[in-house]
Amino acid sequence: MIQVIQQGLLDTIQDGGRYGYQHLGINPGGAMDRAAMYVANILVGNDPEAAVIELHFPAAVLLFEEDTLIALSGGDFGAMVNEQPLDINQPIWISQLSILRFTKPVSGARCYLAIRGGLNNTPWLGSHSTHLKAGAGGFEGRKLQKNDRIPVNHVDEDIDKALHQKYLHTTQLGTPLPWRADVRDLYSDGSVIRVVTSLEYPELTPASQSVFTSHLFTLSEQCDRMGYRLKGPALHMVHEQERLSAGITRGTVQLLPDGHLIILMADHQTTGGYPRIAHVVSADLPILAQLLPHSKFIFQIIPHDEAEELLIAAEQHLHFLQNACNLRWQEWLQHNQK
Repeated sequence: MIQVIQQGLLDTIQDGGRYGYQHLGINPGGAMDRAAMYVANILVGNDPEAAVIELHFPAAVLLFEEDTLIALSGGDFGAMVNEQPLDINQPIWISQLSILRFTKPVSGARCYLAIRGGLNNTPWLGSHSTHLKAGAGGFEGRKLQKNDRIPVNHVDEDIDKALHQKYLHTTQLGTPLPWRADVRDLYSDGSVIRVVTSLEYPELTPASQSVFTSHLFTLSEQCDRMGYRLKGPALHMVHEQERLSAGITRGTVQLLPDGHLIILMADHQTTGGYPRIAHVVSADLPILAQLLPHSKFIFQIIPHDEAEELLIAAEQHLHFLQNACNLRWQEWLQHNQK
């Protein structure tokens, strides 16, 4: 079990999301930064889309009731175990009764905590992700609160036996294993967000089309798991008219009636009637998920085939990291079973 001894701002259980229910008005949800979820999971030997804890700063303080292996990825919140600093993107052995806390927002908006074996909460519609609007999935369909006890799946493979044997008598509360994931190719500084144009983009006035790709936009304070409202110059359609609702997805850029933009995120609605002028490319969604309010960026329009190539490259990098982690685990196991 993992016990919440101090509640955070908005910490929920998330996984790869639930698909196949948008026709019923249920969005996929899932981790905002799927790349970070993937990396944290593969570092501890989990399925890449296993349930993790998505943390926002100030984040929860957690007590580990048993020895376990964890990894943190995504945002760096200055993690510490009993005053011992921990790095992100590295597997870390945590001793029983250790307390994990997050001391300062160093970078990023969301941090992901993976625990070896994965979290053992009851799935809803095939996913462990928390659906806050429906009050379902995750931990009782809500954000984590003080005194919650989160069950963890028990794993008893050769790796786990070797870990327990090696660290049985360690006095160090958090012991990093000697490798880390290089995620630099998965993120940028966020100053440019790449998009492909959508159906209603040609209906923007020529001046608005020029503004869309030449002016800075700023994330407002109204940024959450549903969407990011942007501050910037107002855009206009050639013909202002009411529209039928249509399907929307994560990364859709919509033009609001006041001329400002909103980017839909993980907990978006499944349909919407505002003009859809662009879609953030899938490879840039992790970058977008880690931006904080007041971050500034410009939109860059790219062709669909380039967006596809970027996604393939990101997925290949994640597969490479997974294979490299598996190799590291095999080498570590061979060395520690001698």
